[in-house]
Amino acid sequence: MIGVLTLSSLQAQNYQLHSVYIYSFIKYVEWPSETSGNFVIGVYGDSPVIDHLMKMAAVKKAGDKKIDIKKVSGTADLTGLEILFVPDSRSADFGTIIKQLTGTNTLIITESSGLGQGGSNINFVEKSGKLRFELNKSAMDRQNLKVSSELTKLAILI
Repeated sequence: MIGVLTLSSLQAQNYQLHSVYIYSFIKYVEWPSETSGNFVIGVYGDSPVIDHLMKMAAVKKAGDKKIDIKKVSGTADLTGLEILFVPDSRSADFGTIIKQLTGTNTLIITESSGLGQGGSNINFVEKSGKLRFELNKSAMDRQNLKVSSELTKLAILI
C-alpha cells in the first residue's frame, strides 16, 4: 500500500513539474504574431496536469495576458490554442492532431516515447529518474515558433 501511495505522490509531483515547465516554455518560445484575447493552453482529454495548470493560471500571466486553461475533448476543439498538451493516455490521437495543427503556431507538447521524433515540438521524457524534455527544432520551424537559446541549452535536441 505504501508503494502505491508513493507512486501516486510522485505522479502528482511530476504533473506539478509539468505545469512549471509548461509555464516556463511560454517565456522561452516566441509566437509569430500577437493574438487578441487571452493566452490559451489546451489539454487534450483528461490529465492530472489540468489542476496544476489551473492553479498556475490563477496567479501567473503570459506577458500581460491572462492564461486560460481549456480541456479539449476532440480534434474539433483544436482552434485558438497557443499551447496544446497531449497526455500519454491520448497519444493514439497524435497523428490526427499533428495533421490538424501543422502551421497553426500552436506549441504541441507531449509525454510519450517517440512523439518528439514523430513531430511534437516538445516531448517530456524521464531520464535517470528526472523529468526532462526533448525539443524538435524542425517541428518548431514548421509551427513558425522561435526558441530561445536558453531553452535549447536545457533540452535534449532531436
